[in-house]
Amino acid sequence: MSAKNVVLVAGAQGVSGSAAVRHWSAIPDARVYGLSRRKVDAEDGAEHISVDLLDVQDVRRKLAKIQDVTHIVFGAYIEKPTATEKSEVNVAILRNLLDVVEETSPTLRHITIYQGGKAYGADLGPFKTPAREDDPRLMPPNFYYDQEDFLRHRQQGKAWYWTVLRPEAVCGFAVGNPMNLAMVIAVYAVLSKELGLPLRFPGTEKAYRALYQVTSADILAEASVWAGSSKSAHNEIFNITNGDYFRWQHMWPRIAKMFDMEIADPVPMPLASYMVDKAPLWDAIVRKYKLQAIPYEQVASWAFGDFIFNSEFDNITNTVKARRAGFHNCIDTEDMFREFFQGLRQNNVIPTPVVKGR
Repeated sequence: MSAKNVVLVAGAQGVSGSAAVRHWSAIPDARVYGLSRRKVDAEDGAEHISVDLLDVQDVRRKLAKIQDVTHIVFGAYIEKPTATEKSEVNVAILRNLLDVVEETSPTLRHITIYQGGKAYGADLGPFKTPAREDDPRLMPPNFYYDQEDFLRHRQQGKAWYWTVLRPEAVCGFAVGNPMNLAMVIAVYAVLSKELGLPLRFPGTEKAYRALYQVTSADILAEASVWAGSSKSAHNEIFNITNGDYFRWQHMWPRIAKMFDMEIADPVPMPLASYMVDKAPLWDAIVRKYKLQAIPYEQVASWAFGDFIFNSEFDNITNTVKARRAGFHNCIDTEDMFREFFQGLRQNNVIPTPVVKGR
C-alpha cells in the first residue's frame, strides 16, 4: 500500500531533524527518508540516505528514485565563518534539494524550514522582547531570511506551501551532534560531580538572572507534523517554544537536584577553555559506569554553552500566533530537563546518580 505522507527530513542526524524523523515515522501510512552527510544506522522507522546536499548531482543520484515526496522538513545546516558565506551555502543546499524533488515529485505539498533566535538578533545582543513573527527584519545578510525569500519566490505558481518554525535552544538527543544545551548541562554536571564539585552556573550573574526559554525537540517535531497538515500554517512563520520562560537562578538549583548535587554561587568560567582537558576524565567515567562509548568531542559543544550562559539579556518570544493557528502543544521546561536526563540514563549515556542516604 502506498504511503499517504512521504517525508524527506534533511539534517536527520541533528537534534531537530532526528526528532522530526521519529515523530513523522510514528504516523500511520507515513514513509520517512532521513537525509544526512554521514551514514547512519538508526532504528527510528526511517530509511536513511547519505547525501551531500552541496552536490546537486549526488542529490539527483541518491533521490531520483523517490518520486512521491509529499513533505520536506529542512533542518540541514552548514557552518561558515561569515554571514555572507552562510547565506550562500545554506540557500544552495535548500535549492539543490528542491531542484530534484520538484522534478521527481509533483506530489510535493509542504516544506517546513527551521529558523531560530538569529531571526531576531539573539546572536547580536539585546533585542526587542517578547519577539513577534511580524517584527521587522535586521540588516542582511541573514541566511534565515535568504532561505525564506528563496521559498517565497520559488513557490509562485506551485501547488506546495511552506511554513517557517522559529525555536530557541532546541533540547534533544542526537549522537554526534553536540550543539545541544541540555547535553552541555548533563555532561558538565556529570564531570563536576565526578570531581566532587558543586554544580556552579558557569556564566555571568546577569545571565543567571535574565529571562530565557528553550524548545524541546519533541515539541518542535510535533509542530513540524502539525504544520505539514494544517491549512492555518500555510505560508506562515511561527515561534515555537516549550511555552514557558525561566531564569537560571531558579532553574539551576532544580537541575542540581536532578543530579543529587549541591549548588554554589555562579562563577563566570569559559567552558570552552576549562573543559578542553576533560576527555580523559570523561573516558574514565564511561568505563567506570559502563556507558555508551560516545567520543568526548561529540557529547557537548562547550562554545555553544558559553554563548547561552553568557547571554545577559532577556530572550523570549511570543507564541500566541501558533496557538491561535491551532498548535497548542507545550511542556514545563523543568519537566523537559528531568525527562531528558532520565532518558540519557536509561540509554546509558550518563550515569544514574547514587542518592545519598537521608
